[in-house]
Amino acid sequence: MSTVLVVDDDPALVRALGINLRARGYEVHAAATGAGALHLAASHPPDAVVLDLGLPDMDGSEVIIGLRGWTDVPILVLSAREQSRQKVAALDAGADDYVVKPFGMDELLARLRAALRRGHPAPVQPTVVTDDFTIDLSAGRVIAAGRDVRLTPTEWHLLEVLARNPGRVIEHGRLLTEVWGPAYQEQTNYLRVYMATLRRKLEPDAANPRHLLTEAGRGYRFEP
Repeated sequence: MSTVLVVDDDPALVRALGINLRARGYEVHAAATGAGALHLAASHPPDAVVLDLGLPDMDGSEVIIGLRGWTDVPILVLSAREQSRQKVAALDAGADDYVVKPFGMDELLARLRAALRRGHPAPVQPTVVTDDFTIDLSAGRVIAAGRDVRLTPTEWHLLEVLARNPGRVIEHGRLLTEVWGPAYQEQTNYLRVYMATLRRKLEPDAANPRHLLTEAGRGYRFEP
C-alpha cells in the first residue's frame, strides 16, 4: 500500500482526495500547513506528496525545497496558479509534476500513478547524526552541544549536498554547480574557503577533520 501525503488548506478538497485515494487502496495522510507537512513527512515518510502551493504559513515552493533537502519522494503540485513562470518555479524547486485547478480526478490519479512508478525510496533519513553534531535536513538546522550552529545559506547548502551523499566523494565541479551555479565550475577557491569555515564551526579540531574530508584533486566527502 502506497502512502500519499496531501497538503492543502481546503478541507473539502482534502476530503474529496482522501475518499478517492483510499477507494483505490492508498493510505492517506493530510496536512493543512507547510510546517505540518514537513513534520509529517519526516515522522511518517510518504511514497508521494500532493501539494498545494497556496498554504497559509508558507509558499508551497518552500515545502518542496524543504523536502528535497532529504528525500526524492515524488511531488505532484496542485495549484490555481497557471502562469508559466509559476509552473517553472515549482518544477525548478523540485516538483515532479504540476496540475492546474480545477482538475479532473481521473487525470490527477493517472499522474499520481506515473509519479509513483518513477519514484524511489528516500535515500537517507531526514536527520544525520554524528558524534559531534546533528544535521536536521528537513528543518535546515545543525545542532552541536545542544545549541543551533549558525550557518549562512551558502554554508548550509554546501553541507546539505555533502550530507545527502554520506561516504561518497562529491567532485569539485558538482559542488560548485549545485551550490553556486554552472558559471562557477572552476572557482575551487570558493570551496576551500567555505569548507574551512564549516570545519571551524562543526569539527572539534578543524585542522584534523573527522567528518568533512578532502579528497585531493577530486572533491570532498562527508563521513557521519
